[in-house]
Amino acid sequence: MQLWGGRFAETGDERVADFTRSIGVDQALALDDIQGSIAHVHGLGRAGVLDPAEVDALIAGLEGLRADVAAGRLAWDPALEDVHLNIEAALATRIGPLAGKLHTGRSRNDQVATDMRLWLRRTIDDLDEAILGMERALVGLADRDGGVVMPGTTHLQPAQPVLLAHHLLAYVEMLERDRGRLADTRRRANVSPLGSGALAGAGYPLDREATARELGFDGVTANSIDAVSDRDFVVEFLAAAALGMVHLSRLAEEITWWSNPRFGFVRVADAFSTGSSMMPNKRNPDPAELVRGRAARVTAALSGMLGVLKGLPLGYQRDLQEDKPPLFESAATWGASLLVMAGLIDTLAVDRKRMREAAAEGYTTATAVADALVRRGVAFREAHRIVGSLVAEAERAGIGLDALADQMVVDALRSSDDPAARRLADEEGVGEAVRSSASIDGALAASDVIGGTAPARVREALAAAKARLDRR
Repeated sequence: MQLWGGRFAETGDERVADFTRSIGVDQALALDDIQGSIAHVHGLGRAGVLDPAEVDALIAGLEGLRADVAAGRLAWDPALEDVHLNIEAALATRIGPLAGKLHTGRSRNDQVATDMRLWLRRTIDDLDEAILGMERALVGLADRDGGVVMPGTTHLQPAQPVLLAHHLLAYVEMLERDRGRLADTRRRANVSPLGSGALAGAGYPLDREATARELGFDGVTANSIDAVSDRDFVVEFLAAAALGMVHLSRLAEEITWWSNPRFGFVRVADAFSTGSSMMPNKRNPDPAELVRGRAARVTAALSGMLGVLKGLPLGYQRDLQEDKPPLFESAATWGASLLVMAGLIDTLAVDRKRMREAAAEGYTTATAVADALVRRGVAFREAHRIVGSLVAEAERAGIGLDALADQMVVDALRSSDDPAARRLADEEGVGEAVRSSASIDGALAASDVIGGTAPARVREALAAAKARLDRR
Protein backbone atom coordinates (compact mmCIF):
# COMPACT_ATOMS: atom_id res chain seq x y z
CA MET A 1 0.00 0.00 0.00
CA GLN A 2 1.33 3.40 -0.96
CA LEU A 3 -0.14 6.84 -0.39
CA TRP A 4 1.39 8.22 -3.56
CA GLY A 5 2.98 6.99 -6.77
CA GLY A 6 0.60 7.65 -9.65
CA ARG A 7 3.00 9.98 -11.42
CA PHE A 8 6.04 7.69 -11.02
CA ALA A 9 7.06 5.28 -13.75
CA GLU A 10 9.47 3.24 -11.61
CA THR A 11 9.20 1.69 -8.19
CA GLY A 12 11.30 3.19 -5.45
CA ASP A 13 14.72 1.88 -4.55
CA GLU A 14 14.63 -0.34 -1.47
CA ARG A 15 17.43 1.69 0.05
CA VAL A 16 15.25 4.78 -0.13
CA ALA A 17 12.37 2.89 1.47
CA ASP A 18 14.61 1.74 4.31
CA PHE A 19 16.08 5.20 4.76
CA THR A 20 12.77 7.05 4.88
CA ARG A 21 10.81 4.52 6.96
CA SER A 22 9.75 5.89 10.36
CA ILE A 23 7.31 3.31 11.75
CA GLY A 24 9.82 2.16 14.37
CA VAL A 25 9.62 5.61 15.94
CA ASP A 26 6.29 7.18 15.10
CA GLN A 27 4.13 4.21 16.12
CA ALA A 28 4.21 5.96 19.51
CA LEU A 29 1.70 8.37 17.94
CA ALA A 30 -0.82 5.64 17.06
CA LEU A 31 -3.47 6.49 19.65
CA ASP A 32 -3.14 10.19 18.87
CA ASP A 33 -3.37 9.45 15.13
CA ILE A 34 -6.59 7.51 15.65
CA GLN A 35 -8.02 10.22 17.90
CA GLY A 36 -7.28 12.85 15.26
CA SER A 37 -8.73 10.64 12.53
CA ILE A 38 -12.00 10.16 14.41
CA ALA A 39 -12.37 13.92 14.79
CA HIS A 40 -11.52 14.37 11.10
CA VAL A 41 -14.22 11.88 10.07
CA HIS A 42 -16.76 13.80 12.12
CA GLY A 43 -15.61 16.96 10.33
CA LEU A 44 -16.00 15.34 6.92
CA GLY A 45 -19.50 14.31 7.94
CA ARG A 46 -20.40 17.84 9.02
CA ALA A 47 -19.10 19.15 5.68
CA GLY A 48 -21.26 16.69 3.73
CA VAL A 49 -18.23 14.95 2.23
CA LEU A 50 -19.22 11.69 3.93
CA ASP A 51 -22.77 10.44 4.42
CA PRO A 52 -23.88 9.28 7.91
CA ALA A 53 -23.44 5.60 7.09
CA GLU A 54 -19.88 6.20 5.93
CA VAL A 55 -19.13 8.20 9.07
CA ASP A 56 -20.49 5.42 11.28
CA ALA A 57 -18.51 2.73 9.46
CA LEU A 58 -15.26 4.67 9.58
CA ILE A 59 -15.70 5.54 13.25
CA ALA A 60 -16.49 1.93 14.17
CA GLY A 61 -13.40 0.74 12.34
CA LEU A 62 -11.19 3.36 13.99
CA GLU A 63 -12.59 2.59 17.45
CA GLY A 64 -11.78 -1.06 16.93
CA LEU A 65 -8.25 -0.13 15.90
CA ARG A 66 -7.92 2.07 18.98
CA ALA A 67 -8.82 -0.85 21.21
CA ASP A 68 -6.29 -3.08 19.46
CA VAL A 69 -3.51 -0.49 19.71
CA ALA A 70 -4.24 0.11 23.40
CA ALA A 71 -4.13 -3.63 24.06
CA GLY A 72 -0.97 -4.13 22.01
CA ARG A 73 -2.73 -6.37 19.50
CA LEU A 74 -2.05 -4.38 16.33
CA ALA A 75 0.78 -5.89 14.29
CA TRP A 76 2.97 -3.17 12.81
CA ASP A 77 4.09 -3.83 9.25
CA PRO A 78 7.66 -2.57 8.71
CA ALA A 79 7.05 -2.66 4.96
CA LEU A 80 4.61 0.22 5.41
CA GLU A 81 6.26 3.58 5.73
CA ASP A 82 4.87 5.15 8.87
CA VAL A 83 2.17 5.06 11.54
CA HIS A 84 -0.35 6.80 9.27
CA LEU A 85 0.01 4.22 6.52
CA ASN A 86 -0.14 1.34 8.99
CA ILE A 87 -3.36 2.67 10.53
CA GLU A 88 -5.00 3.26 7.15
CA ALA A 89 -3.96 -0.19 5.88
CA ALA A 90 -5.30 -1.86 9.03
CA LEU A 91 -8.53 0.09 8.64
CA ALA A 92 -8.85 -1.03 5.00
CA THR A 93 -8.47 -4.66 6.11
CA ARG A 94 -11.42 -4.16 8.46
CA ILE A 95 -13.85 -2.05 6.43
CA GLY A 96 -12.64 -2.29 2.84
CA PRO A 97 -12.28 0.49 0.22
CA LEU A 98 -14.18 2.99 2.36
CA ALA A 99 -10.93 3.44 4.31
CA GLY A 100 -9.60 5.29 1.28
CA LYS A 101 -11.95 8.19 2.06
CA LEU A 102 -10.37 8.80 5.46
CA HIS A 103 -7.61 10.96 4.03
CA THR A 104 -9.97 13.30 2.20
CA GLY A 105 -9.07 16.93 2.95
CA ARG A 106 -6.06 15.93 4.97
CA SER A 107 -2.32 15.65 4.38
CA ARG A 108 0.20 13.77 6.44
CA ASN A 109 1.65 17.22 7.03
CA ASP A 110 -1.25 18.52 9.11
CA GLN A 111 -1.99 15.01 10.35
CA VAL A 112 1.39 14.48 12.01
CA ALA A 113 1.45 18.03 13.34
CA THR A 114 -1.87 17.31 15.03
CA ASP A 115 -0.71 13.93 16.33
CA MET A 116 2.40 15.43 17.87
CA ARG A 117 0.51 18.18 19.64
CA LEU A 118 -1.91 15.61 21.07
CA TRP A 119 1.00 13.42 22.19
CA LEU A 120 2.86 16.35 23.70
CA ARG A 121 -0.18 17.55 25.59
CA ARG A 122 -0.70 14.28 27.44
CA THR A 123 3.03 13.80 27.91
CA ILE A 124 3.28 17.22 29.56
CA ASP A 125 0.42 16.28 31.89
CA ASP A 126 2.25 13.10 32.91
CA LEU A 127 5.52 14.97 33.43
CA ASP A 128 3.79 17.58 35.55
CA GLU A 129 2.67 14.80 37.89
CA ALA A 130 6.21 13.40 37.98
CA ILE A 131 7.61 16.82 38.88
CA LEU A 132 5.06 17.12 41.68
CA GLY A 133 6.22 13.72 42.93
CA MET A 134 9.80 14.97 43.01
CA GLU A 135 8.71 18.09 44.87
CA ARG A 136 6.89 15.95 47.44
CA ALA A 137 10.03 13.89 47.99
CA LEU A 138 12.12 17.01 48.60
CA VAL A 139 9.50 18.56 50.88
CA GLY A 140 9.20 15.26 52.76
CA LEU A 141 12.95 15.17 53.41
CA ALA A 142 12.92 18.83 54.43
CA ASP A 143 10.07 18.07 56.84
CA ARG A 144 11.83 15.05 58.37
CA ASP A 145 15.20 16.76 58.74
CA GLY A 146 14.10 20.37 58.70
CA GLY A 147 16.30 21.44 61.60
CA VAL A 148 19.55 20.04 60.24
CA VAL A 149 22.25 22.66 59.72
CA MET A 150 24.64 22.36 56.78
CA PRO A 151 27.39 24.49 55.27
CA GLY A 152 26.15 26.76 52.54
CA THR A 153 28.88 27.29 49.97
CA THR A 154 29.90 29.67 47.24
CA HIS A 155 32.79 28.80 44.91
CA LEU A 156 32.58 25.35 46.62
CA GLN A 157 34.06 26.99 49.73
CA PRO A 158 32.41 27.34 53.16
CA ALA A 159 30.27 30.48 53.12
CA GLN A 160 27.42 30.63 55.65
CA PRO A 161 25.45 28.09 57.65
CA VAL A 162 22.02 27.26 56.25
CA LEU A 163 19.29 24.81 57.09
CA LEU A 164 19.17 21.65 55.00
CA ALA A 165 15.46 22.33 54.53
CA HIS A 166 16.31 25.73 53.03
CA HIS A 167 18.75 24.07 50.61
CA LEU A 168 16.19 21.45 49.56
CA LEU A 169 13.47 24.05 49.08
CA ALA A 170 15.73 25.80 46.57
CA TYR A 171 15.25 22.75 44.34
CA VAL A 172 11.50 22.91 44.89
CA GLU A 173 11.62 26.45 43.51
CA MET A 174 13.50 25.19 40.44
CA LEU A 175 10.94 22.42 39.91
CA GLU A 176 8.08 24.89 40.17
CA ARG A 177 9.68 26.91 37.39
CA ASP A 178 9.98 23.70 35.37
CA ARG A 179 6.24 23.20 35.81
CA GLY A 180 5.62 26.74 34.66
CA ARG A 181 7.67 26.25 31.51
CA LEU A 182 5.76 23.07 30.71
CA ALA A 183 2.45 24.86 31.25
CA ASP A 184 3.55 27.63 28.89
CA THR A 185 4.62 25.08 26.28
CA ARG A 186 1.32 23.22 26.60
CA ARG A 187 -0.69 26.42 26.18
CA ARG A 188 1.09 27.45 23.00
CA ALA A 189 1.03 23.90 21.59
CA ASN A 190 -2.67 23.43 22.27
CA VAL A 191 -3.99 24.69 18.92
CA SER A 192 -5.14 22.47 16.10
CA PRO A 193 -3.35 22.34 12.73
CA LEU A 194 -5.91 19.88 11.34
CA GLY A 195 -7.52 21.25 8.19
CA SER A 196 -4.36 22.98 7.03
CA GLY A 197 -3.76 20.27 4.44
CA ALA A 198 -0.33 20.01 2.86
CA LEU A 199 0.27 23.76 3.20
CA ALA A 200 -2.54 25.75 1.51
CA GLY A 201 -5.51 24.59 3.58
CA ALA A 202 -8.12 21.88 3.02
CA GLY A 203 -10.13 22.03 -0.19
CA TYR A 204 -13.40 21.22 1.57
CA PRO A 205 -15.65 23.32 3.86
CA LEU A 206 -14.33 21.81 7.08
CA ASP A 207 -15.30 23.41 10.36
CA ARG A 208 -11.81 23.48 11.84
CA GLU A 209 -12.95 25.04 15.08
CA ALA A 210 -15.50 22.31 15.74
CA THR A 211 -12.84 19.67 15.12
CA ALA A 212 -10.46 21.51 17.44
CA ARG A 213 -13.07 21.56 20.21
CA GLU A 214 -13.64 17.83 19.81
CA LEU A 215 -9.91 17.22 20.25
CA GLY A 216 -9.71 19.48 23.29
CA PHE A 217 -7.65 22.20 21.61
CA ASP A 218 -8.06 25.81 22.65
CA GLY A 219 -8.33 26.97 19.05
CA VAL A 220 -6.94 26.53 15.54
CA THR A 221 -3.74 27.63 13.86
CA ALA A 222 -4.11 30.91 11.99
CA ASN A 223 -1.84 30.19 9.00
CA SER A 224 -1.79 26.89 7.12
CA ILE A 225 1.86 27.21 6.02
CA ASP A 226 3.01 27.87 9.57
CA ALA A 227 0.76 25.08 10.87
CA VAL A 228 2.51 22.32 8.92
CA SER A 229 6.07 23.63 9.25
CA ASP A 230 6.00 24.84 12.87
CA ARG A 231 7.99 22.85 15.40
CA ASP A 232 8.40 25.64 17.93
CA PHE A 233 6.44 23.55 20.40
CA VAL A 234 9.01 20.76 20.09
CA VAL A 235 11.86 23.19 20.71
CA GLU A 236 10.04 24.75 23.65
CA PHE A 237 9.48 21.35 25.19
CA LEU A 238 13.09 20.31 24.65
CA ALA A 239 14.25 23.57 26.22
CA ALA A 240 12.06 22.91 29.26
CA ALA A 241 13.28 19.32 29.42
CA ALA A 242 16.91 20.34 29.08
CA LEU A 243 16.65 22.83 31.93
CA GLY A 244 14.63 20.38 34.01
CA MET A 245 17.34 17.76 33.56
CA VAL A 246 20.01 20.33 34.43
CA HIS A 247 18.18 20.98 37.70
CA LEU A 248 18.10 17.26 38.49
CA SER A 249 21.73 16.96 37.47
CA ARG A 250 22.75 19.66 39.96
CA LEU A 251 20.99 17.78 42.75
CA ALA A 252 22.51 14.51 41.57
CA GLU A 253 25.96 16.08 41.67
CA GLU A 254 25.44 17.17 45.27
CA ILE A 255 24.12 13.76 46.33
CA THR A 256 27.17 12.14 44.74
CA TRP A 257 29.54 14.36 46.72
CA TRP A 258 27.55 14.30 49.95
CA SER A 259 27.45 10.49 49.99
CA ASN A 260 31.25 10.27 49.76
CA PRO A 261 32.58 9.35 53.26
CA ARG A 262 34.84 12.42 53.16
CA PHE A 263 31.65 14.47 53.33
CA GLY A 264 29.48 11.90 55.05
CA PHE A 265 26.42 14.13 54.94
CA VAL A 266 24.03 11.49 53.58
CA ARG A 267 23.76 7.78 52.95
CA VAL A 268 22.00 6.60 49.81
CA ALA A 269 19.78 3.60 50.49
CA ASP A 270 20.95 0.19 49.35
CA ALA A 271 17.99 0.03 46.96
CA PHE A 272 19.34 3.09 45.15
CA SER A 273 23.00 2.11 45.23
CA THR A 274 25.13 -0.32 43.26
CA GLY A 275 28.36 -2.16 43.95
CA SER A 276 31.52 -2.91 42.03
CA SER A 277 32.35 -6.04 40.08
CA MET A 278 35.89 -5.86 41.50
CA MET A 279 35.87 -3.85 44.75
CA PRO A 280 33.74 -5.41 47.51
CA ASN A 281 33.70 -2.20 49.56
CA LYS A 282 31.99 0.03 47.00
CA ARG A 283 28.60 1.72 47.40
CA ASN A 284 27.98 3.82 44.32
CA PRO A 285 25.10 6.30 43.86
CA ASP A 286 24.69 5.14 40.27
CA PRO A 287 21.15 6.48 39.69
CA ALA A 288 22.35 9.99 40.53
CA GLU A 289 25.38 9.60 38.28
CA LEU A 290 23.23 8.40 35.38
CA VAL A 291 20.84 11.33 35.80
CA ARG A 292 23.87 13.60 35.60
CA GLY A 293 25.03 11.86 32.43
CA ARG A 294 21.63 11.70 30.75
CA ALA A 295 21.14 15.42 31.24
CA ALA A 296 23.80 15.80 28.54
CA ARG A 297 21.70 13.77 26.10
CA VAL A 298 18.67 15.99 26.63
CA THR A 299 20.61 19.22 26.26
CA ALA A 300 22.13 17.77 23.09
CA ALA A 301 18.63 16.98 21.80
CA LEU A 302 17.69 20.64 22.12
CA SER A 303 20.77 21.71 20.20
CA GLY A 304 20.12 19.08 17.55
CA MET A 305 16.52 20.13 17.00
CA LEU A 306 17.52 23.76 16.58
CA GLY A 307 20.05 22.58 14.03
CA VAL A 308 17.32 20.73 12.08
CA LEU A 309 15.16 23.84 11.91
CA LYS A 310 17.68 26.59 11.33
CA GLY A 311 17.95 26.21 7.53
CA LEU A 312 14.45 25.08 6.57
CA PRO A 313 12.37 27.15 4.16
CA LEU A 314 8.65 27.40 4.82
CA GLY A 315 6.34 24.55 4.08
CA TYR A 316 6.78 21.00 5.29
CA GLN A 317 10.23 19.51 4.70
CA ARG A 318 11.11 15.86 5.28
CA ASP A 319 13.81 17.01 7.71
CA LEU A 320 10.97 17.47 10.20
CA GLN A 321 10.66 13.69 10.46
CA GLU A 322 13.77 13.97 12.65
CA ASP A 323 11.83 15.80 15.37
CA LYS A 324 10.42 12.65 16.95
CA PRO A 325 13.47 10.70 18.22
CA PRO A 326 14.83 13.58 20.33
CA LEU A 327 11.36 14.55 21.51
CA PHE A 328 10.30 11.06 22.55
CA GLU A 329 13.64 10.15 24.09
CA SER A 330 13.95 13.40 26.03
CA ALA A 331 10.47 13.09 27.48
CA ALA A 332 11.13 9.49 28.52
CA THR A 333 14.52 10.38 30.01
CA TRP A 334 13.15 13.29 32.02
CA GLY A 335 10.22 11.25 33.31
CA ALA A 336 12.41 8.31 34.35
CA SER A 337 14.94 10.64 35.98
CA LEU A 338 12.24 12.34 38.04
CA LEU A 339 10.92 9.00 39.26
CA VAL A 340 14.30 7.56 40.26
CA MET A 341 15.47 10.76 41.94
CA ALA A 342 12.23 11.00 43.90
CA GLY A 343 12.78 7.48 45.16
CA LEU A 344 16.38 8.22 46.06
CA ILE A 345 15.43 11.35 48.02
CA ASP A 346 12.52 9.57 49.74
CA THR A 347 14.94 6.99 51.16
CA LEU A 348 17.95 9.23 51.83
CA ALA A 349 19.45 9.11 55.34
CA VAL A 350 20.93 12.35 56.69
CA ASP A 351 23.83 12.49 59.17
CA ARG A 352 22.76 15.45 61.29
CA LYS A 353 25.91 15.51 63.41
CA ARG A 354 28.31 15.50 60.48
CA MET A 355 26.39 18.22 58.65
CA ARG A 356 26.42 20.50 61.67
CA GLU A 357 30.13 19.92 62.24
CA ALA A 358 30.83 20.85 58.61
CA ALA A 359 28.64 23.94 58.94
CA ALA A 360 31.02 25.24 61.60
CA GLU A 361 34.14 24.72 59.48
CA GLY A 362 35.68 27.57 57.51
CA TYR A 363 34.44 30.40 59.78
CA THR A 364 31.02 30.41 58.17
CA THR A 365 29.57 32.74 60.82
CA ALA A 366 31.94 35.60 59.96
CA THR A 367 29.27 37.48 58.01
CA ALA A 368 26.92 37.30 60.99
CA VAL A 369 29.67 38.77 63.19
CA ALA A 370 30.20 41.64 60.74
CA ASP A 371 26.46 42.27 60.65
CA ALA A 372 26.41 42.38 64.46
CA LEU A 373 29.07 45.09 64.41
CA VAL A 374 27.09 47.03 61.83
CA ARG A 375 24.04 46.92 64.07
CA ARG A 376 26.22 48.58 66.76
CA GLY A 377 27.10 51.46 64.44
CA VAL A 378 30.23 50.28 62.61
CA ALA A 379 30.30 50.92 58.85
CA PHE A 380 29.94 47.64 56.94
CA ARG A 381 33.22 47.92 55.00
CA GLU A 382 35.11 48.52 58.23
CA ALA A 383 33.20 45.72 59.97
CA HIS A 384 34.18 43.45 57.10
CA ARG A 385 37.87 44.36 57.58
CA ILE A 386 37.74 43.92 61.36
CA VAL A 387 36.11 40.51 61.17
CA GLY A 388 38.55 39.48 58.43
CA SER A 389 41.40 40.24 60.81
CA LEU A 390 39.66 38.28 63.58
CA VAL A 391 39.32 35.29 61.22
CA ALA A 392 43.04 35.48 60.51
CA GLU A 393 43.78 35.62 64.26
CA ALA A 394 41.48 32.68 64.90
CA GLU A 395 43.12 30.66 62.13
CA ARG A 396 46.56 31.27 63.61
CA ALA A 397 45.31 30.27 67.04
CA GLY A 398 43.43 27.24 65.70
CA ILE A 399 40.14 28.29 67.28
CA GLY A 400 36.68 29.31 66.11
CA LEU A 401 35.23 32.79 66.16
CA ASP A 402 33.05 31.72 69.07
CA ALA A 403 36.24 31.08 71.10
CA LEU A 404 37.97 34.43 70.56
CA ALA A 405 39.53 35.92 73.66
CA ASP A 406 38.16 39.27 74.83
CA GLN A 407 41.50 40.97 74.20
CA MET A 408 41.60 39.77 70.56
CA VAL A 409 38.26 41.43 69.95
CA VAL A 410 39.19 44.64 71.76
CA ASP A 411 42.51 44.95 69.91
CA ALA A 412 40.82 44.47 66.53
CA LEU A 413 38.25 47.15 67.30
CA ARG A 414 40.85 49.62 68.61
CA SER A 415 42.93 49.23 65.44
CA SER A 416 40.07 50.67 63.41
CA ASP A 417 39.80 54.19 62.04
CA ASP A 418 36.04 54.01 62.56
CA PRO A 419 35.07 55.99 65.70
CA ALA A 420 32.13 53.67 66.31
CA ALA A 421 34.44 50.66 66.36
CA ARG A 422 36.83 52.34 68.80
CA ARG A 423 33.95 53.29 71.09
CA LEU A 424 32.69 49.73 70.92
CA ALA A 425 36.11 48.47 72.07
CA ASP A 426 35.57 50.22 75.41
CA GLU A 427 32.16 48.71 76.04
CA GLU A 428 31.92 46.05 78.71
CA GLY A 429 31.08 42.58 77.39
CA VAL A 430 31.99 43.32 73.79
CA GLY A 431 33.98 40.09 73.54
CA GLU A 432 31.02 38.04 74.67
CA ALA A 433 28.74 39.87 72.23
CA VAL A 434 31.04 39.00 69.32
CA ARG A 435 31.31 35.38 70.43
CA SER A 436 27.54 35.14 70.72
CA SER A 437 27.00 36.46 67.20
CA ALA A 438 29.53 33.89 65.96
CA SER A 439 27.37 30.92 66.97
CA ILE A 440 25.72 28.74 64.32
CA ASP A 441 22.26 29.29 65.75
CA GLY A 442 22.82 33.02 66.02
CA ALA A 443 23.97 33.24 62.42
CA LEU A 444 20.93 31.30 61.23
CA ALA A 445 18.52 33.43 63.21
CA ALA A 446 20.04 36.64 61.83
CA SER A 447 18.98 35.80 58.25
CA ASP A 448 15.41 36.72 59.10
CA VAL A 449 14.02 37.96 55.79
CA ILE A 450 11.55 36.50 53.32
CA GLY A 451 13.44 33.75 51.52
CA GLY A 452 16.15 33.62 54.20
CA THR A 453 17.44 30.65 56.17
CA ALA A 454 16.25 31.76 59.62
CA PRO A 455 14.39 28.78 61.13
CA ALA A 456 11.10 30.68 61.39
CA ARG A 457 11.31 31.73 57.74
CA VAL A 458 12.14 28.21 56.60
CA ARG A 459 9.22 26.82 58.58
CA GLU A 460 6.95 29.30 56.80
CA ALA A 461 8.36 28.36 53.39
CA LEU A 462 8.05 24.66 54.12
CA ALA A 463 4.45 25.07 55.29
CA ALA A 464 3.64 27.02 52.14
CA ALA A 465 5.21 24.33 49.93
CA LYS A 466 3.29 21.57 51.72
CA ALA A 467 0.03 23.47 51.43
CA ARG A 468 0.62 24.07 47.71
CA LEU A 469 1.30 20.38 47.12
CA ASP A 470 -1.70 19.32 49.19
CA ARG A 471 -3.97 21.40 46.94
CA ARG A 472 -2.86 19.44 43.87
